Amino acid sequence: MIKKMATAAVYVEDQQKAKAFWTEKVGFEVVAERQMMPGANWLEVAPKGAESALVLYPKSMMKNWAELKPSIVFVCDDVEKTYETMKANGVAFEGELQKMQWGTFATFLDEDGNSFLIKG
Repeated sequence: MIKKMATAAVYVEDQQKAKAFWTEKVGFEVVAERQMMPGANWLEVAPKGAESALVLYPKSMMKNWAELKPSIVFVCDDVEKTYETMKANGVAFEGELQKMQWGTFATFLDEDGNSFLIKG
């Protein structure tokens, strides 16, 4: 039986720049970083205490990276505060918070143009 999702890959040009985005702007922490080959690491980031992580994978090692876009939703205890904090940290959002019957959400972009959603 499957117990949990371990990782989801996000394809990036520059792993160190992506690591800075996810740790400094979004507030995640590095949970694994080890060299796979010169110039490329296995690099995982996640919210503190999370059981799942994002793998920041080099585009240069995946020829079909453009076909493999992430579709990831992050759940927040306080989506409005998270939105304001991330925005103040320089995270680009595709618009303001949207309120729907099922909850409040906003879409943000990483520095490689990948799109993610926060909801509360």
